[in-house]
Amino acid sequence: MKYIDLHCDALTQEGAAQVTRKRLAAGGCLLQCFAAFVEGGGFSAFLRLADAFDEMCEREGYRRVTGADGIAEGCTGAMLTVEGDALQGDLSRLDTLYARGVRIVGLVWNTPTSLGFPNFPDYEGVCAGRVSFSARETARGLTPFGFEAVGRMAERGMLPDVSHGSDKLFSDVASFKRPFIATHSNAAGVCGWARNLTDGQIKEVADCGGVVGLNFCADFAGAENSAAQQREALLCHARAIINAGGEDVLAVGSDFDGIPPNAYIPDPSYMPRFLSDLAGAIGTRAAEKAACGNALRVFRENL
Repeated sequence: MKYIDLHCDALTQEGAAQVTRKRLAAGGCLLQCFAAFVEGGGFSAFLRLADAFDEMCEREGYRRVTGADGIAEGCTGAMLTVEGDALQGDLSRLDTLYARGVRIVGLVWNTPTSLGFPNFPDYEGVCAGRVSFSARETARGLTPFGFEAVGRMAERGMLPDVSHGSDKLFSDVASFKRPFIATHSNAAGVCGWARNLTDGQIKEVADCGGVVGLNFCADFAGAENSAAQQREALLCHARAIINAGGEDVLAVGSDFDGIPPNAYIPDPSYMPRFLSDLAGAIGTRAAEKAACGNALRVFRENL
């Protein structure tokens, strides 16, 4: 079973990477999305990472993809995405992102951006243990600039990514009544991390025609990092996402190279085992949709 992965952080990984060309091929990857994670570096960091992406595609033989038409059997595609404040309050920079191939824009990471506010109300407090990981930001959402930028994304055929976004940011993006996605988020009904989506949020993504990418972070899955416990936890999240939003909403968003190795799926070469287990848990048709069909549909309809 072939698959599309909506999020990894290999472009900024230091040291041994989980995502490699060989492992993606072994796993049956049709398309890997590579996030330009720009936290602290802004627009200049994006330009540097976009250059690194171009060099990687040339060096490793990836097929550069900006929409469904570029995805092809027999080769591994690569799409450039953004996570964090690449715009820094300058809307014209969205045109540069588009010209460099970006079609998915992560509005925030764990700290506020010119676009809006993250899911954690106090990320430093969470890291220091002063604030619970389940505390959710509910009051602050998109900034006025964020509203303007999301509107421009719709005009350009770009998808806003609400992973890491606050509850208010989520509802602000949903208010556009246009498709949006959460590239790497799990179900809060299974694990109460603020990074995970509530059942109501998952349904809103589905109702808008978007997808939720299942995240392989052991902490967000909410179980000890053993292969057996992570297997059960991730399958539980997959079932919960489908129960909340239907089988057209589930996708894959591994977060490889942005997370410690998951004992059950430590790298992309283990994806065939996961997809086989997923088919056993939710049925072959739903698993095939989750693996690539749902993401392909969103790309065809919006990019």
